[in-house]
Formats: sequence, C-alpha cells, structure tokens
Amino acid sequence: MSSTSACVTHNAVPVKWVDISVLPIADFRAAILREASLGNRMAALFGIPSKEGGLRLLGVMANGGSSALSLYSTPVKDRYPSLTPECPQAQGFEREIFEQWGVMPEGHPWLKPVRATSSATSASPFFVVDGVEVHEVAVGPVHAGIIEPGHFRFQCHGEQVFHLEISLGYQHRGIERRLVGGPDRRTMHYMETAAGDTTVGHASAYCQAVEALSGCNVSARAQVLRAVALELERLANHTGDLGAMAGDIGFLPTSSFCGRIRGDFLNMTALLCGSRFGRNLVQPGGLGFEAEPERLEKLGAQLDRALKDVTVACNLLWNTTTVRARFENTGTLKNQDCLDLGLVGVAARACGVERDVRHEFSGGAYRFFQLPVSTFNSGNVFGRAYVRWMEIQRSIAFIKDMIRTMPGGEIRQPMDELAAGSLVVSMVEGWRGEICHVATTDDAGRFRHYKVIDPSFHNWMGLAYAMRDQQISDFPLCNKSFNLSYCGHDL
Repeated sequence: MSSTSACVTHNAVPVKWVDISVLPIADFRAAILREASLGNRMAALFGIPSKEGGLRLLGVMANGGSSALSLYSTPVKDRYPSLTPECPQAQGFEREIFEQWGVMPEGHPWLKPVRATSSATSASPFFVVDGVEVHEVAVGPVHAGIIEPGHFRFQCHGEQVFHLEISLGYQHRGIERRLVGGPDRRTMHYMETAAGDTTVGHASAYCQAVEALSGCNVSARAQVLRAVALELERLANHTGDLGAMAGDIGFLPTSSFCGRIRGDFLNMTALLCGSRFGRNLVQPGGLGFEAEPERLEKLGAQLDRALKDVTVACNLLWNTTTVRARFENTGTLKNQDCLDLGLVGVAARACGVERDVRHEFSGGAYRFFQLPVSTFNSGNVFGRAYVRWMEIQRSIAFIKDMIRTMPGGEIRQPMDELAAGSLVVSMVEGWRGEICHVATTDDAGRFRHYKVIDPSFHNWMGLAYAMRDQQISDFPLCNKSFNLSYCGHDL
C-alpha cells in the first residue's frame, strides 16, 4: 500500500488500524475531494484522540457501485483547511469535530454547533435575513404534545420562507462517550435506545460490527430472522409516516387507518420477541428468541391482512386530487442538492438517487435475497410518500418469501474476544436510511472509539433546503415527510 492510497474495505469487514495510511493533511483533503468528485459519498468523518497528542481524523468514503469503503486518515492539531466549501456533505461532520474537539476547520462557511450546549449556543448567533417586512418565526425547542425538543427558526417575507435554521441537541446523551471501553452489559441497551424507533436497525449494525471483530459466523437462520425484524420495523414506521402526513393535511381516513395498521405491524414484531419495538431480539452472535413454524405461520397470516388494509388506506391518498395537490407542490428538493448534501434513505430515493445499503453494501440475508430499490424522481412530499408505499409492498413480499424459505440451524453462536487494534465499518439500511457504525479497538480488544451515524445526521440539512421558497404553513407536512430523529442525531 502506498503512503497516499486508501485502505479499502467492505461492509462489516475489519481491518487493522496500522493498515490505514496516515496522510499529510493536503493529501487527505485531495483524496476526499477526489472521491466526492467521482460521486462517492461521505459515510463518516470524525476525530479520534491520538496517542501522540492532537487528533486523528478518519474519513470513510462509500462507493455504492463497487461496494467499497475507502478509509483515509490524517493527524491534526488545532486547525486544518475545511473540506466543506468544496464538499458540502462534510459540513455537519466538520461542525461536530469542532464542537467535540475544538479543532478548527478553517474556511468552513459557518461553524454553528451541531448540538446545543450552553457555551456553544451563546457563541453562535442565529442567521438573520435583513429587508423590509422580513420577519422571524421561532418554533420550539418545547413543542406541543410529546414531540422531542428541537428549535426551528424561519426567516420569512409574509408567508414565504427564505431560510430555515434548525438547532438540535437539547437532549444530548453522550452515548458515544459511554461506549468507549466496552462492550459491557450496558452497551446493548445504548444501541437499542440510540433511536428508539430504530431499535432493530441500530442493534443490527452494532451486532454486525462486533461479530466481524470477533470472527463470529452468524447462522443463516438468524440472519434471515434479523432481516424480517428489520423489514417489520420499516413497515411500522413507513405506515405511521403515511398516516401522519395524511393527518397534517386533514385527510382523516388514511390518518386513522394507518395509525391502527402501524400498531398491527408493531404487534408482529412483538409476536417474534414480546416487544413491539424489537428489544432484546437482535443479540451479538444471533438472536435472543426463536421463531417456531407456528409463529411464522401466524406472522404470514397477519401480513396478508395488513397488506389488504394498508393498500386501501394508501390508495385513498393517491386517488384523492386534493391530497395529491398538497403533496405534489410541497417541499421539493433538487436532485443535485440531494447529491451535494449526501442525503440517504427515503429522502434520497425520492430524488431519484438509487442509494440503499441493502443493494449497495448488502450484508446478512440481503447478500442473497435483495429487494429492488424503490425510487421516485420528484423530490417532493409526494415522492417521499410514494417511495414509502413502494417499500411497504416490497418489504411485505420479502418477509413472506423469507417465511416460505426459512433455513434451519441455531439462532445464536458463541462470541470470542474482539480483535485488538482493529477497525470495522458496519452499515445497515434502517427505515430512515443508512445507519453507519464505526468501531475501533485498542490493544486489549476494547472499544477505543465508537462512532454512530444515524441517517438523520445526513438529512436534517435536506429538510432546511426543502423549505426554501415554501409557505411556512407547509412546514408540518414537509417536516413529517422527512420524519427525522432528534435522539438519533443527539448522540
């Protein structure tokens, strides 16, 4: 390996820490920018304290066409030339590095904190638009009902939104810090609660990482049942989102139906493990619960009923002109903006971008049983809604296929110690989009650093872009069409 080449790996394939070349900052920047110019995406960029002092930046660039993950690293002290002006998808990562470690990305257009802290908030004023009759509308961080805390500040002229600024981090929990030195008996709980509505997704990414580091070969049966649980999580949340979008425009039939049908899908997960959110189902080495033939037969019958019901509820959306008018004219995000910002998941696929871990970086059961990638090209609320509907249909078909072809075998294998001095990138397509965990181990095989990137981290800026030149009254609908996680962002 030359001193300037990338260390190339794949999803859940560990590498030795010493095999990742340490590049001068100029070469590091050139390599990252070259990857971005070729259409590759920044899956992660973060800092790890160096034994020699200072910080070591690690960048993970994802090439969906080749399923390759290129790793680059560079040492930095107190500052380095920012990547953001030439690679906008780095903006959030660099703000986080500055916030966490105090290392300045020189030339970054605006180092607003990623997560609100008392010191950072006071040092970072909100963006202001000047002009006659331009006014400001502030929403949150305390909201009506049980929504999590987040602050949205709109710069408006009349009802037209010029700029939306999003401030998060009001419930920053320090999960990543607590993972250092693990794994221990608390680690699995942190993973399952990183984003509670994505319990199976984050648990799967974590287990995939530690299994790779320990050399554990999970059985085909456990892999398939994990995929079933992941698709059930997708079904429940997509159905709930479609109902919530209908509710935001006052279309009560679909809103009411989908609220109940979401519960049906959650109950299917409970059928597998006793928890509607999938707690304790995915475990290192496999699963915590077996699924007997009778249980799988019951699951298949429930899926048939749910598909019939959700089809009726969703067709009401597509066949109602007033619904289509509201969906089609709201929250449009351009394809190029999507690519520049590095969006993932439903938000990206609704812009016509074929970006799906199950297809590009497939792991587990998805290596052998792939789902078609569901895309739309409008980039608006309708596109984000219709992608969800396509994925609902395909997820149900996938689960039914898995039930019919379920392999035998043990559901859990023993785990060995984690490999020392290693790094692994673990990726899973959660219901919101790409979940990326990067685990590094020290000389004793304990977590030296553990990085969690929820899909929401990539996509919040996409919501801000989608609101430009919209009516401020469109925000609830536009916001719900992204349905991003506060807690998944506030790690």
